Amino acid sequence: MKIAEIYKSVQGEGMLTCTPSVFVRVSGCNLRCWFCDTPYASWIPEGNDYAVDEIVAQVEEWDCRHVVLTGGEPMLFGELLPLAEQLDSRGWHITVETAGTLHLPVLCDLMSISPKLSGSGPDPAEYPHWSRRHRRERYQVDVLHRLIAEYNYQLKFVVDRIEELAEIESLLTHFPEVSGERVLLMPQGTAVDPLQQRATWLAPACHQRGWTFCPRRQIEWFGPVRGT
Repeated sequence: MKIAEIYKSVQGEGMLTCTPSVFVRVSGCNLRCWFCDTPYASWIPEGNDYAVDEIVAQVEEWDCRHVVLTGGEPMLFGELLPLAEQLDSRGWHITVETAGTLHLPVLCDLMSISPKLSGSGPDPAEYPHWSRRHRRERYQVDVLHRLIAEYNYQLKFVVDRIEELAEIESLLTHFPEVSGERVLLMPQGTAVDPLQQRATWLAPACHQRGWTFCPRRQIEWFGPVRGT
């Protein structure tokens, strides 16, 4: 299993914001978002191959009970199954962060699903192959239905433009079982100023619709640096 990094930090997004957590970041992704903030795990995959036992041993070096399996796209890797089984057997709370395009019967306590909107793909002129593939794979409605039905979940959308709110509303009509408090919208950005600028219209829009505004606290706390 190719791993870009393993580190302890504080969860900066979603329902478990402010929770001390160990992050295991796999390297490799089936999508190519233009705004990806971890290109070393997607556009230019870095890292080394680790056995499951090696990953578990590193996770257990920290005095912490929450682990986040993220990427990249962790659902690409079959080793995710035995990794989650071993962590679960040791009493870890497991979050899996996924774009919701792939399904594996992985053990986890929170499935953090981040569906990608239509404007998330790369420039088709500069990246024609990845533009086509991203457009084809970014939204898999059957996979999303399975993940929502099988797991405790949150739906976490990255929002760049106010026009994307209508797209989210349309998408959610296909998931009437999803309650508003499980819909989290976070502004796109890797610096405090653009995040705050988008928050001025995104936060009230969430309040009006019964959704949850999700600031990216790790950017506020640490900046756009690795290992945070």
